[in-house]
Amino acid sequence: MDAVLQQRLKGMDDGELFLEYRESETLGLDNGVLRQAGFQRSSGFGLRGVQGEQTVFAHSGTLSLEALQRASEGLQLLTSQEGVGQPSLQSDSPVCEALYKADHPLTEGVFADRATLLSEIDAYGRGLDPRVVQVNATLHTQWQVVRVMRPGFLNGGREAPMVDVRPLVRLDITIIVEQAGRRESGRSGQGGRYNLARLIQTQTWQSMTREAFRQACVNLEAVPAPAGDMPVVLGAGWPGILLHEAVGHGLEGDFNRKGTSVFSGKIGQRVASPGVTIVDDGTLFERRGSLAMDDEGTATQRTVLIEDGILRSYMQDRLNARLMGQSSTGNGRRESYAHAPMPRMTNTVMTGGNSSEEEMIRSTKKGLYAVNFGGGQVDITSGKFVFATSEAYLIEDGKITTPVTGATLIGSGSAVMRGISMIGPEMELDPGIGTCGKAGQGVPVGVGQPVMKVEGLTVGGLAS
Repeated sequence: MDAVLQQRLKGMDDGELFLEYRESETLGLDNGVLRQAGFQRSSGFGLRGVQGEQTVFAHSGTLSLEALQRASEGLQLLTSQEGVGQPSLQSDSPVCEALYKADHPLTEGVFADRATLLSEIDAYGRGLDPRVVQVNATLHTQWQVVRVMRPGFLNGGREAPMVDVRPLVRLDITIIVEQAGRRESGRSGQGGRYNLARLIQTQTWQSMTREAFRQACVNLEAVPAPAGDMPVVLGAGWPGILLHEAVGHGLEGDFNRKGTSVFSGKIGQRVASPGVTIVDDGTLFERRGSLAMDDEGTATQRTVLIEDGILRSYMQDRLNARLMGQSSTGNGRRESYAHAPMPRMTNTVMTGGNSSEEEMIRSTKKGLYAVNFGGGQVDITSGKFVFATSEAYLIEDGKITTPVTGATLIGSGSAVMRGISMIGPEMELDPGIGTCGKAGQGVPVGVGQPVMKVEGLTVGGLAS
């Protein structure tokens, strides 16, 4: 393989061979019936050559020297060009080895135990209250091994040990309740890069089931949300998904190199309120978005994106970093061997401030307290977004009052950043459920933030 890489990638600016082996299992219980039980094993490679801004990428689900040689023939489209080579500024960095264990999540227990677990969740959920009419639970496990190879001349005459073994688990529970002909649902999820035994402990899944039930009961009492411009207090943890979508994508290197982000060309300028610091950190222990190395073989790191309201840096993969005269930040990610890498977030969080949640609520005469979010849409170029809340409450005269349904938050990432007026002291991470989509690729990510108050967000509601 090294000989093929030496021959085909010689003279190019960059390139690599990405090798992957993956096993995954998904079990899904729907209304008391195990309707999904799938195990998948896959392996393959992706070969990429880069010269200037041009990329040739080929992949195959067959791991053989013959398949690699066939895939490498397309790289001649790049090597035929002359005088455009710009050697990569990025050298291979040591891989962080202590973020998670390499153990397969399924090494403890058997299939029957996992299927029985879902039935136990169903029985426990139904036993919480007569109003529970349906319980759904999904258990997902994954074990992925990746290796990144570049020819020796790009590694300074040595081949770096660019190998990562990545476990991933996730449990999702949904409960539907009915009262007086009205049905509402609540959801709870948890996951990370650790062994399945920790996730399926009795106290863990029972706590998750009770949380899903609590949310469903809250929604039973909810009234239609009002509409209009008002201050919004965002809860800690998972509500950081709003910042991930509305701000995080706009700080990825490819959008800024092409000048299509609202943050393009603004390094060193104020883009957020004082006190706002946003970090992308791929080195958090056992978190869903963490990686010992990214999918280009670069060690992940803690990258300060916005510091005290000032834009400091972008998230970079190797290609965009080289073209912008920078170094990769370890954010080159891909969904699988069949996809080329691009700059993506890992765990994107806002750090804490010095205001209490009580102060935020007390200072709000009429507003919204958004605790959890559902889906949303974002335009990367403009930063404009629409997010639906899954749990929210009215704030009236400085107090949290009635739960509301149908509330959507409408605005732009830059406006949110400048509208942040108060930030709580404790940053909380999400429970480990995030998946980010970009250009048709999905990758696991993490988000986090403290409680914070945003002035003047537009709330779309159902109330007339």
